[in-house]
Amino acid sequence: MPESSKVWTIDDTYQLPFYSFLLPNYKENQNSKMQRPRFELPEALVMEILSKLPVKSLTRFNCVCKYWCSSFQTPHFISNNYHNNLENNNLNLLLSRCDGNTFQRYFSQLSNEKYQNYIVKQNIHLPFFKNDRPSVYGACHGLLCLLDPSKDKAAIWNPSTREFKILPPSSIQRPPYFSPFEETYLTLDDVSFDHASFGFDSKTDDYKVIRFVTLTFVNSEEQYPHPHFMDQVELYSLRSNSWKEIPCPDYKPTETTLGNNYVDGICYWKTETGAYLDFRGLILSFDMGNEKFSILPIPEFVGSFPEYFVNLLVFNGSLGAIVYPTEGIDTSFDLWVTSEGVWTKQFNIKSISGVVRPLGFGKNGDLFLRDTNDEVLLFDASTQELKELQINTYLDHFRFTISLHAYLESLVRINGIQENIEKHVIRQPARDASNEY
Repeated sequence: MPESSKVWTIDDTYQLPFYSFLLPNYKENQNSKMQRPRFELPEALVMEILSKLPVKSLTRFNCVCKYWCSSFQTPHFISNNYHNNLENNNLNLLLSRCDGNTFQRYFSQLSNEKYQNYIVKQNIHLPFFKNDRPSVYGACHGLLCLLDPSKDKAAIWNPSTREFKILPPSSIQRPPYFSPFEETYLTLDDVSFDHASFGFDSKTDDYKVIRFVTLTFVNSEEQYPHPHFMDQVELYSLRSNSWKEIPCPDYKPTETTLGNNYVDGICYWKTETGAYLDFRGLILSFDMGNEKFSILPIPEFVGSFPEYFVNLLVFNGSLGAIVYPTEGIDTSFDLWVTSEGVWTKQFNIKSISGVVRPLGFGKNGDLFLRDTNDEVLLFDASTQELKELQINTYLDHFRFTISLHAYLESLVRINGIQENIEKHVIRQPARDASNEY
């Protein structure tokens, strides 16, 4: 039966009370059986209502009936649910931190309501990356990519559905390195993975991970060998579940971005050229569709090197740059956003004392910052006020590495497995609203 003509009746469901918002006028009789009035809703309307619900509710509703369960997995429903979250700006915030006792990386999930002062709701630990320090890339369609820079270890994670996909190790061959000066082949001493990005290729309906690989070679016969470096670029496809090598660009990313560096099929990194006092900022981009690199200029009016830091980020679905001086007691911030190649200043925050660096944006343009005491602050864009959030970071290790990651809830499936408490992800509710843990 076509979707437009199908109707949904009470007989299609199990007798569960939590979907009663769709089932008016029901009651239980003496035998605990539901009295079923003659009541029907068009299936399209039911699906439209359900698509506006949180992922957690939809996960519970999988048990209502087989039709609902299968409908929640269709691309149409997944897309509607995601775009409803996008329109309502239902951001979820993760603060990446380092435990002061175990030195392990973990996340604090923050409440997404400003009136709650973004308190910590739960802490999320990653046994899969035990003794590692994974970096976070994304989000793309509610998915995050976790990647350890020092090891060939990576995963894609949907924190909303709790699906976890372990990526296979790279099978790409590492080339030899011949040193003309030493007239010998050098020994591969180290392989590191960094400056990754995670995004979506709409042409092939595929999620991809790109990462830069640095190979370090040394002369093993020398007591204090001088290192030599070689670069590779690897691209992972979720559809094929494999890595491949792609040509290296002429420029290599020089700095990390704030949170996400992917917008509408394109990944972005900041790079630069020139020597000290003659630095020229550039933007390196990669198209997930045609798998080609490009170079874009950073306009001089955005900020010049080395007087200003220029951090790339995503702001309201567009590529942006937050610019602030490298020196000074009072720090000011300018936010620039580009649209079709034209950069426009969105706002300026003047003279905030004691702030070290920005962390990223939350809802409605609220800017999260880190101060000289490594505490997390919030600049309220609507009131122009700065306040300290009650997020205890004094026990954290490497507090200067705190980072903020925002994602939307999503039902996107990644052909993975459900989180395993012992192997992958451990979620621990915060003890109380003061976030003491």
